[in-house]
Amino acid sequence: MEKNLDNCVFCKIVRGEIPATVVMQDEHTLVFMDIGSVNPGHMLVAAKPHVENLQGMDEDLAGAMFRAASRAAKAIEKVFKPSGISVYQANGVAAGQTVFHAHIHVLPRWENDGLTFTWPVKNPSREELERVAAQLRAAL
Repeated sequence: MEKNLDNCVFCKIVRGEIPATVVMQDEHTLVFMDIGSVNPGHMLVAAKPHVENLQGMDEDLAGAMFRAASRAAKAIEKVFKPSGISVYQANGVAAGQTVFHAHIHVLPRWENDGLTFTWPVKNPSREELERVAAQLRAAL
């Protein structure tokens, strides 16, 4: 986890210390092209303040992040007319997060573009779903 904001690559991009190809920005977010693009049009929506993940965001920042992701997806649709659009936001190493500054990937998709995303479906019982939901409701 990146605790030193001076070394956070996305903080450096937000501050203009590292070049980025910016598509748009607002008070809370910076949207720029991903240098590790999967497909042309692959953008990153980064939080301007340093927050590590979704759990670190207040509701205003979370809303701003997803508003910016929506705008980015609409731009992708208009320019590329892809078969689909993937939106991905990872929190923690186990989820695939590699840069520990909150960001959302928004990327155009086509059949057989090489990106795969699958998970093992476990089909829990209704009782198990109800038990877990009760725990989560209590945590809210």
